[in-house]
Amino acid sequence: MRERMTKSDNSMESLHWFRHSAPYINAHRQKTFIIMIDGEAIEHPNFSTIIHDIALLHSLGIRLVLIHGAEPQINNYIKISNLENNFIDGRRLVKRSTLPSVMSAMGSTRMRIEALLSMGLANSPMFGSRIDVVSGNLVTAKPFGIHNGIDFELSGEVRSIDVIAITKLLDENNIVLISSIGYSTTGEIFSLITEEVATKTAIKIKADKLIFLNKENVLKDASGMLIKEISPAQFDHYNFLNLAPCFEAAKEAALNGVKRVHILPFQQDGALIQELFTRDGIGTMITDAHYENVRMASIEDVGGLMNLLRPLEEQGILVYRSRERLEQEIEQFAVIERDGTILACAALYPIETLKNEVTSSELACVAVHPNYRKSNRAVQILGFLEDKAKQHGIQQLFVLTTRTAHWFLEQGFQVSSVHELPSARQALYNYQRNSQVFKKLL
Repeated sequence: MRERMTKSDNSMESLHWFRHSAPYINAHRQKTFIIMIDGEAIEHPNFSTIIHDIALLHSLGIRLVLIHGAEPQINNYIKISNLENNFIDGRRLVKRSTLPSVMSAMGSTRMRIEALLSMGLANSPMFGSRIDVVSGNLVTAKPFGIHNGIDFELSGEVRSIDVIAITKLLDENNIVLISSIGYSTTGEIFSLITEEVATKTAIKIKADKLIFLNKENVLKDASGMLIKEISPAQFDHYNFLNLAPCFEAAKEAALNGVKRVHILPFQQDGALIQELFTRDGIGTMITDAHYENVRMASIEDVGGLMNLLRPLEEQGILVYRSRERLEQEIEQFAVIERDGTILACAALYPIETLKNEVTSSELACVAVHPNYRKSNRAVQILGFLEDKAKQHGIQQLFVLTTRTAHWFLEQGFQVSSVHELPSARQALYNYQRNSQVFKKLL
């Protein structure tokens, strides 16, 4: 009996996850993602699962460009050849004597990825799939040159990306696979930094996401807590020491038009799926838009809030709040503001609870400017306040609504009742409005 209940619980959990992933599946379709896979990830036992997840993303209509490195593989080839392995300021010094090792490592790594993406065995998650993987001379390189008197010889940097060719290949439903090497106009081969290739490619083709799969997977604050989201500007507010190259690359990409940059642990099974198809994700996301737009309100925002809220209050969607009340409660509000206009807002009100009651807050006044209701601003501001609630030890959120029940259900709220509200909030319930009650466990 217990075994059957466990199986049933697992099935319901899977069903719940699948339903809530649907908005992300729809949002990601036909979007262009760059995924950088470093050499350590390719050697890890989890790599075959990563390939299966990449195949799944492709099957869901996501346009994929894979950028791969081969640092440990190159090190191994150089060691076998009894050659000197030099790094200066984090950059490999590639001499003409070591270039064959680089070429061998890159070639074998690329072929391994292509082979895994070609699997069609009956016992494989990719059974029945057909994936065309295309590589080529898509990156033009130039010499890194002489620095501090040292000639880096065949160590190079990106000169240009063949955007037209990559776009055409993606339009034809191919996965594009790019190695971290480049070719010069004179026919030379240069070894490139994988993070640079991924970043330059994402910027040039205007990718919707850039994803780094590597061992240095997350940012943590001074207390050791995971920083899930951060803007490039916020890097300066933290004392980050010895940042992995991918973080500097992520910052550059976000500052140059890549909307979302994700840094994920390749060691964790399903990291790609969890990051892309759940709201919280598991890694660190760098974006130049989110935290600059969402902030706590100040007294200067009262006029803008009134302009946003009044039409909804007149329609009876929201409860009327006077200017005086807004000024008194302004510290409860979060807003998204652009060029002096409040585009969205929401408020988080603490609820007084007894010792035997779960710590709770009420979400209220969720509103978006009519011209921006097809954007994800309401989702952004909800996420911002949920994070704020968690930081203050709040265990569940309640919301009372008369018109937007379906939207809150889509955001993970569940149908509740007046009787489940903390007693202090029950006493204030307006039976004349007859609002529906929803709750969400944090």
